Amino acid sequence: MGFEEISHTADWSMRVWAQDLPSLFAESARAMNALAGTVTGAGPRVKRTFESEGSDAESLLVAFLSELVYYQEQENLAFDTFAIQISAKQISVNMEGARIAAVDKAIKAVTYHNLKVEETSRGYEVVIVIDV
Repeated sequence: MGFEEISHTADWSMRVWAQDLPSLFAESARAMNALAGTVTGAGPRVKRTFESEGSDAESLLVAFLSELVYYQEQENLAFDTFAIQISAKQISVNMEGARIAAVDKAIKAVTYHNLKVEETSRGYEVVIVIDV
């Protein structure tokens, strides 16, 4: 698993890869937090669940990452531990995190720009563009 930032003119772009779809989604969340410079505090851990339906892996990924952006903006929470189940058109996530101590740059939105989850020789890969 891993990720790397990709140079992009106005937004952030990142390539994420992992051995399976649940790991790809979890690594995408960690990558998004890392690029934003999100640091969680030492306070108590918080648990949340997320469920959604979508027409494909791309729509499920955007829904999941957008939910994480919502938690950052509205509840000052960031998550770093994920138990993810994905079927053809559904996602279910149990996640754990903490209050945010610091963020370098706020994320406005996760976009569909050129978004395509692809199966590769190393598992799955996606390039995600984030509006900041």
